[in-house]
Amino acid sequence: MTTSLTRARTRLSSAVLVAVGLAAGFGVAQGTGIRALGGAVFAAAGVGAAYLWVQRRGWAVALGLGALYVGAFVLAHVLALGAGLPAWLAVSLVTIAAAGVTWVVADRSQGEVSAP
Repeated sequence: MTTSLTRARTRLSSAVLVAVGLAAGFGVAQGTGIRALGGAVFAAAGVGAAYLWVQRRGWAVALGLGALYVGAFVLAHVLALGAGLPAWLAVSLVTIAAAGVTWVVADRSQGEVSAP
């Protein structure tokens, strides 16, 4: 009798990398006082997410989501410094938005359909 074991395939969510890059990058910069260290977290997560975007959806989508990721970073600064929101709130808002869009565009299975 032959048995077959099926290995579960784990699919890393690029939306999680986006959230980690934005939120953890902010947290590391705030916690250590070293902005460059937070930037390194942001960059590393962005590179990881970009790799997944290219593999899953191609260069056009990867470039668009990359622009969204960097734009969210800039917008968090604009909201905190320009609009006067607390920094943690600004980062939270852009993180939720960017990760949500990323999940819909890059991570959601092709077979999933939206409810009417």
